[in-house]
Amino acid sequence: MSDNTETREQRVSHGRDTTPSANQEFHVTDGYRKYVLVLVVLVYVINFVDRQIFSILIEPIRLEIELSDLQLGLLGGIAFAIFYTLAGIPIARWADVGSRKTIISLALVIWSVMTAFTGTAKSFGALIIARVGVGIGEAGCSPPIHSLISDYFPPEKRGTALSVYALGIPIGAAVGTLLGGWIGAEFGWRMAFFVVGVPGVLVAVLVHFTLREPPRGFSEPPAPKELVEPVAPTVPLKQVISFMWSLKSFRHLSFAGSLHAFVGYGVGLFLPAFFMRVHGFGLKETATYLFLLGLTGMIGTFLGGYLGDRYGKRDKRWYMFIPGIATLASVPFAAMFYTTADPYWALAWAIPGFILGPMYLGPTFAMTQTLVTPAMRALASAILLFVLNLIGLGLGPVAAGALSDYLRADYGEESIRYSLLILAVFGNLWAAVHYYFASRTLREDLEAKNRMRLDPGG
Repeated sequence: MSDNTETREQRVSHGRDTTPSANQEFHVTDGYRKYVLVLVVLVYVINFVDRQIFSILIEPIRLEIELSDLQLGLLGGIAFAIFYTLAGIPIARWADVGSRKTIISLALVIWSVMTAFTGTAKSFGALIIARVGVGIGEAGCSPPIHSLISDYFPPEKRGTALSVYALGIPIGAAVGTLLGGWIGAEFGWRMAFFVVGVPGVLVAVLVHFTLREPPRGFSEPPAPKELVEPVAPTVPLKQVISFMWSLKSFRHLSFAGSLHAFVGYGVGLFLPAFFMRVHGFGLKETATYLFLLGLTGMIGTFLGGYLGDRYGKRDKRWYMFIPGIATLASVPFAAMFYTTADPYWALAWAIPGFILGPMYLGPTFAMTQTLVTPAMRALASAILLFVLNLIGLGLGPVAAGALSDYLRADYGEESIRYSLLILAVFGNLWAAVHYYFASRTLREDLEAKNRMRLDPGG
């Protein structure tokens, strides 16, 4: 045996052996499954702490470095998103054949170090470099984790598990907002970036030494006919893209999620500025209120996946109905939130939106994983994130900032109010339509996946 040839035991331990006997040799307890879920939630919390801190600190950054809203939108959007999305595809390709825990650990170190580096920036150009670095690092987070979760949890529990993982978004956003606001107010915005950058390096060590790699398809139900996938399965990138694009339901759910993210990221970047400019809140006050609002987002994040799993047992289309209904229901609350003059009524109207907004996450990611075979999962997640983040994360903040600058001549500092109102109403209505269209072909697309699983070479 050559030095470059892995033993079978090594392939099993790294999750690259997907034969039925490999599944029999890999044993985990329910307690360890829960530990894995808690650990990856912690990773995602750190991911969004490092991402959200920029949002709460954009006002002191804007004033010190003298930036326009469009420049802030570029920093919070396309400068981060274009490298985040482009790096996501090759990283996901690596995750489908390599050690996912290694990728996650390395990614944690990169984005944490670059977050700390942001605190040294003294110009628009330096901020762009820092944001690009954070984006490249964070590209190695969700695709390998989605793949791991899908191997640890069977399809009937996958939506709930992915919704629990998605709790990292509201928790991380809330914690990042609170830490950034309070540390920024007491010690300056630069120190805030240094402080939040450190924990990620420590958690990377924990991931590397305690996370086990399951075999690919470990929790997948047996195919209608006995199917033994080859060791280290790979599906060409072109074939994965072609297959996913052939699924009408995926095209519509990915565009619906992109529009949802377009609104979410565009609004999220400028929400602290909205409270400071329109309602006159200070940095600490804004951080505290947004922290509390962010925690309410945990309710909707969990409910989306839980309800999808509960009602999806009878009809898989509920995985699309639930985010569609929640997105549509959020529109009137958004209209009240942005138009009310009373700051405390605004906070009250924000609560339903914070609950309904993230309900799309669990069902959208769970159905993406269910629509593909185990050998495609990390890449499928990266393709969804590519579309979702290029449109949502890349263009949402830029559109919000550019629209605010355009309206400034007529509305002054209140221009941000009308910019975010336009995004929230029209973007969410459009997203709900695409969730409906996704539901119409979902069942036949799931049948197409099953046929491909039986004939992987077809």
